[in-house]
Amino acid sequence: MTRSIVAITAHSGDFVWRAGGALALSAARGDSVRVICLSFGERGESQGLWKRPHMEMDTVKRIRREEAEEAAAALGVDVDFYDLGDYPLVVSEDARERVVAALRDAQPDVLLTHVANDPYNRDHNTAHETALATRMVAQAMGHDRATTPIGATQVLMFEPHQPEVCGFVPNLLLDITPVFDRKRKAMEVMSAQHHLIEYYTELGQRRGVQARRNGASGDVLQAEAYQRVFPLVGAELI
Repeated sequence: MTRSIVAITAHSGDFVWRAGGALALSAARGDSVRVICLSFGERGESQGLWKRPHMEMDTVKRIRREEAEEAAAALGVDVDFYDLGDYPLVVSEDARERVVAALRDAQPDVLLTHVANDPYNRDHNTAHETALATRMVAQAMGHDRATTPIGATQVLMFEPHQPEVCGFVPNLLLDITPVFDRKRKAMEVMSAQHHLIEYYTELGQRRGVQARRNGASGDVLQAEAYQRVFPLVGAELI
């Protein structure tokens, strides 16, 4: 049985570093996977590009888009760009309506996004609030009666760069070992933030160690950490 997965991210590179394994894993299982990039991260997330001589904003945005599209292809997922600008990210009412329409179209079983409070990058907070607010509206029976409301979609927050100061307490360690080669390929595409490749490779290894300490088999080498926003519902104690 296939599922629908939607990721809402602040910048066009976020889905690669923080959730690339989860997205590739879902895509490999035949799930429908869509990424919504609210901005290209052209001002604050493109250090490697702005260091090049004679760089201009339109060129940065074009490169960021091309890299994200290539990374998405490596992961096997679809990606949409909203081009709302970054640092700061400002999500207009029209943009929220566009996200709501996308959610109703995708009917996601799982929604991935940033943590609620990242003191280092407030754009991430905006993306988190956008995800929760649009989820709420997309559930409303009285909103746009021509489309179908979504259900009780679970929201998973992916790991921030500084989890200790973001209140991030993971309760899911996801084994991404089978698709890590895809995530690595996607990361290598992102020239604007090439310095993050080794960081997220090593982070995946550490989370893999923690997964094994929590009962995973010895062949789990790479993992990603997530924190659920809503409680699990079950019929037995697990």
